[in-house]
Amino acid sequence: MKPLAPIVLFVYNRLWHTQQTVEALQKNELSAQSELFIYADGAKIHETVAKVNEVRSYIKSISGFKNITIIERDKNWGLADNIVDGVTKIVNEYGKIIVLEDDIVTSKGFLKYMNDGLAIYQNDTRVMHIASFIPKSSYSFILPDTFFLSFMSCWGWATWKSSWSKFEPNANFLWNQINMPHKLKKFNLNNSINFHEQLEANINGEIHTWAIKWFASIFINNGLCLYPKKSLSINIGQDGTGQNYTKSILSKTSAELSKVNPKTRHIKVKESSIGLWYLHNYYKNLNKAKLSKRIYYFLYSIKQMFIR
Repeated sequence: MKPLAPIVLFVYNRLWHTQQTVEALQKNELSAQSELFIYADGAKIHETVAKVNEVRSYIKSISGFKNITIIERDKNWGLADNIVDGVTKIVNEYGKIIVLEDDIVTSKGFLKYMNDGLAIYQNDTRVMHIASFIPKSSYSFILPDTFFLSFMSCWGWATWKSSWSKFEPNANFLWNQINMPHKLKKFNLNNSINFHEQLEANINGEIHTWAIKWFASIFINNGLCLYPKKSLSINIGQDGTGQNYTKSILSKTSAELSKVNPKTRHIKVKESSIGLWYLHNYYKNLNKAKLSKRIYYFLYSIKQMFIR
């Protein structure tokens, strides 16, 4: 049996979220055979020192893994820089990696799916990313057990050294590669969600994030991401506590952890038209629901004005 991919977990100052993430990971079938690296970021302001120390105290008590290495940052790196640096160091050393943030709760089959995917597609350069999150809808039944998309999800993921070497941190460069009508349409899931705005926000200095750059890096290299039919991870951090939380359409994304392991086998490396339609339809409907809600509250406020 080939060595399992190391797990890298990024934590900061959210004790409860970190506990939920670790406890779920400990229940995984392959946790005891897996190495765990934990990057603990430093406090940003004095008020967060106590919470940062709470998390650091907790992670030193963790067990249930083959080996645990804790890297405590002596200053605040910020989520984006912490992740890019940590992923780069570990994946360059081990050749492959599984990545989690402190608010990603996984199913019992998460590690098996990740390691199976990494082993099956390790020699196919078209496959750049293994994703574990897929939103749930009434159309989930149409999806195959596993499938490929050019779209990237970072709520529990894995990759290889060869793929990560193509990560491009320059948002301007990425924008110039994508800023063409036909490419923007595809990048935005057939115009169902405006992902390009995150690139623009990075260029303008409004935000400093890493995930949109990884997605764009995969996109410009014609890479593909493997997905399961049912989600093997959920994000419990869409509660305003995260560093880069915004009340976006993604925060309304629903999911349910799969209770069974996906049948991970080699399939044709080609973007799934069914999977693409599924996500396009899902986010398009979310946008409609969001717009309808805004219209409702607008009309309601007008009505209240006349009543008063």
